[in-house]
Amino acid sequence: MAETEITDTTRIPAVGYGTDGKTPGNRLTRTQFERDAPKGNEVLIDVLFCGVCHSDVHLLADEWKLTLYPCVPGHEIVGRVKAIAADVSKFKVGDVVGVGCMIDSCRSCEPCLEGEANHCSGPHGPTLTYNGYLYPNGSTHNTFGGYASNIVVREDFVLRIPEGMDLAAAAPLLCPGVAVYGPLKRFNFKPGAKIGIAGIGGPGHIAIMIAKAMGAEVTAITTHESKREAALKLGATNVIVSTNPEDMKEHAKSLDHILATIPNAYDVAPYLGLLKRKATMTAMALLGPYSEPLNNLSLAAQGLSLAGSMIGSLPDSQEVLDFCAEHGILPQVEVIKIQDVNEAIERLRKADVRFRFVIDLSSLQNC
Repeated sequence: MAETEITDTTRIPAVGYGTDGKTPGNRLTRTQFERDAPKGNEVLIDVLFCGVCHSDVHLLADEWKLTLYPCVPGHEIVGRVKAIAADVSKFKVGDVVGVGCMIDSCRSCEPCLEGEANHCSGPHGPTLTYNGYLYPNGSTHNTFGGYASNIVVREDFVLRIPEGMDLAAAAPLLCPGVAVYGPLKRFNFKPGAKIGIAGIGGPGHIAIMIAKAMGAEVTAITTHESKREAALKLGATNVIVSTNPEDMKEHAKSLDHILATIPNAYDVAPYLGLLKRKATMTAMALLGPYSEPLNNLSLAAQGLSLAGSMIGSLPDSQEVLDFCAEHGILPQVEVIKIQDVNEAIERLRKADVRFRFVIDLSSLQNC
């Protein structure tokens, strides 16, 4: 039975984009939208913290031509259960929980049945936490995310935050954390394997710490000499500045795997030159073409593999939370008020953050 009965549709305070119906270019502004009370096995969560993801920047500006307006971003959500509907069995009021990139899926396709709702092959794919269809059949859109006072989610898509974990720092584990954990886990490498992490931003800095905790010898790959010291402090053994030809030459064919976390278009060929024969590079974060066409000879000559990855599965999402709690891994975050989110978005465009913005949603009441 529900511990708290909520029967109304409630107007929820939030910060959104395009809320006046205009095209991209507006600043995030205060808005309201209607959120239904939890029903069935849904959980009502008061949002405490929400990370600012690089995908928020792309979607807010409609750079992928996918944005549904109005848009309320946020899919790195840490909160506290406020109410549960009658069929909820996994959570109770007061539990500290997390919500990542998905809040539902078709639940009947092969990927969903195998625990990979992130690869849902239903008509509209997984139900995204924001900028998605509210129901998997596409009958209603759009979903509104964590830049808001609360969110309603099916309990199967709610994650437990380990006891004692810093709640603000936990938020990025729900998107970039699991996004890097999944590929690193699939590499299935032995201790001492030489793993390259390309791009030392939000996802990359987490990947360095996780890969090291998994037993890898980590090489950070960055275009910025200024990130060398930070990468070493995070646990990297080596740092390659990819704009330095001597660095690239010195480390040619030295890595067992590369995980690239670079969100903007780049030339993949030079990175492939760092791999050993028959090694693998996984590109996550980039959701578009590379800056230069890839000559397949770059792969075929050494039997290399180039893979893609996007958001993580629900099992991996819980695993990464537990893994990071066990190993004392926390993303480095800058906590901001919601009033400063537009400045944060602009700073993120310029890569001016070490390494992740997280919004304290208690500030929404003063917005």
